[in-house]
Amino acid sequence: MERKHIQVFGTVQGVGFRYYTERIANQYHIKGTVQNVDDYVEIYAQGEDKELEQFIQSVIKGASPASSVTDYNIKNLDIDDSLTEFKTI
Repeated sequence: MERKHIQVFGTVQGVGFRYYTERIANQYHIKGTVQNVDDYVEIYAQGEDKELEQFIQSVIKGASPASSVTDYNIKNLDIDDSLTEFKTI
């Protein structure tokens, strides 16, 4: 089990990026949140190692068809046992 803080930059706002990110998270059983912040999208994601890696790869390839990811940052975080779902904020 791992938890990550992911910042995604590029054309990621106004293109359905958060909606698609939530769909991908549910596909891989990821818990956490996604939200717009200034000019990027911020994701807190927690799940089993393999599924979390697949989720991250799907997101940075461009979660929505109209998005274009130009850069991203990923940081490790401590596990949060209180997470029960993935939601858009």
